[in-house]
Amino acid sequence: MESRREEHKRTDSFVLQAGILAAAGMIVKVISLIYRSPLLSIIGLEGNNYYSAAINIYTIILLISSYSIPSAISKVIAQRLAFKEYRNAQRVFHCALLYVFVVGGIAAIVTFAAAPVLVSKNPNAAAALRVLAPTIFFSGFLGVFRGYFQAHNSMVHTSISQILEQIMNAVVSILAAYLLIHYAAGEDSTRQAVYGSAGSAIGTGAGVLTGLAFMLGMYKLNRGFLHRRIKRDRSGHEESYREIMKVVLTVVTPFILSTFIYNCSTVVNMYIYYYVMDYKQVDTVVYGNHYGIFSTQAIAVVNIPIAIASAMSSATLPGVSAAFVRREYARTREQVTKAIQMTMLVSIPAMVGMAVLAKPIMQFIFPQKDSLDMASGLLAVLSVTVVLYGLSTLTNAVLQGIGRVNTPVIHSAVALMIQVAGLMALLFYTQLDTYALACANIIYSLVMCLLNQWSVRKHLGYRLDYVKIFVKPGFASLIMGVVAYGVYHGLYLLLPVSRLVLLIAIAIAVCVYFAVLLLIGGVSETELKAFPKGAMLARYARKFHLLHE
Repeated sequence: MESRREEHKRTDSFVLQAGILAAAGMIVKVISLIYRSPLLSIIGLEGNNYYSAAINIYTIILLISSYSIPSAISKVIAQRLAFKEYRNAQRVFHCALLYVFVVGGIAAIVTFAAAPVLVSKNPNAAAALRVLAPTIFFSGFLGVFRGYFQAHNSMVHTSISQILEQIMNAVVSILAAYLLIHYAAGEDSTRQAVYGSAGSAIGTGAGVLTGLAFMLGMYKLNRGFLHRRIKRDRSGHEESYREIMKVVLTVVTPFILSTFIYNCSTVVNMYIYYYVMDYKQVDTVVYGNHYGIFSTQAIAVVNIPIAIASAMSSATLPGVSAAFVRREYARTREQVTKAIQMTMLVSIPAMVGMAVLAKPIMQFIFPQKDSLDMASGLLAVLSVTVVLYGLSTLTNAVLQGIGRVNTPVIHSAVALMIQVAGLMALLFYTQLDTYALACANIIYSLVMCLLNQWSVRKHLGYRLDYVKIFVKPGFASLIMGVVAYGVYHGLYLLLPVSRLVLLIAIAIAVCVYFAVLLLIGGVSETELKAFPKGAMLARYARKFHLLHE
């Protein structure tokens, strides 16, 4: 009985940590959206086009050099902490710092030197990419510190650093873009757009440096405790730096390959889209601006709820790795089930909400009239990927946590090939154009979702309660969607202030969703209490007679 109680306590702690990280992820995405609208007004569609091209190449290089470092390092360190090998855990941390110093340094130098070649299809993006080059180097160190604290089941440090990073990114991006465009006031519009895109890139670097400074400060504050624990290490098992570096390389490499292939679909799609549009003799500025709308507006909004899955993955990986290496398979399955349930509780209603209120949402965030129709149409199509990417991102982390690090690599490669074939067919044989990119995202995320789900089920032997995890939230979301659509359009006839009406509609929709979900048994009182502020939520649910156990 005591063992069972302890197991529930650890699982609830995992849910709480995941909730903290997910909340931070949502805040970060909201800040990102808030500043994108004024930034777009400053740099214009042309500047946004150059920035989008540069940030896509920057992202792909970051994927190769250091993007997956937090997940990989948290897995390796968590496994050693599970057996109280504190000295070995610290040595993993040191080896990871050396790794990112070498790899991140090389990647930054290559990016700066080869920027014109890397953006040869959009040469005006070279300036922004060169500004982003040093950020690649510092991002690696930030990733190591985040992975280190995540392995110790402390998501607060990562959460705060992410929020500080994004705030600084927003402030500096807007300010730098504004100042640089005014600096180039005497130049032509294209030159001003180049300066504006470079200013936006400065903000990214400032954000990373801010996050790194915070994490360094937190490590310094905890260094005394960490070193005292290392001195008390009595595990009797000491690994050499050579052995640990070998482990780091063998774990990090599959993580990098998986993350690279999983995320590089965006850049692959961009190149395919550009080449086919050139082949069709579409004006370069037109299709470049359309791609900018797709990548920095529609995708940016869709990524807000997907941040829940990313946060859940980061929180799940250390716990799953530690439980699995201790052969606690029941606890491993329980954590996976809870992570999927929490993710779907947010992802499914987010998908429905974005589908039925696509235009009001886009008008709220990006009021620019010249891009509103396309952006809202793309958002409606992409809304289904909220669920698909949510599941595939989470199951990626689960497979990596249980030692199947090569499986996501294979699945990503298969999904990428199917997506490329689908995108080329849609671009050549239909008139979908930019909408073909949205369809390609659906194809990729669907294939990944199905393959990952099959592998997790096979290797972990778990069974999901599909009715509770998918059907009940789906039913509640459909009711919510009807209410949201009716409330918005009904109120808009009486009060034609789109932003105010949208906020009212969303607030009512959220209340309706959770009320219906609780009434049909989609979440029990015990499960509700495991959520952040769960006791308060359960108290209100009881007060309104929504819980029945």
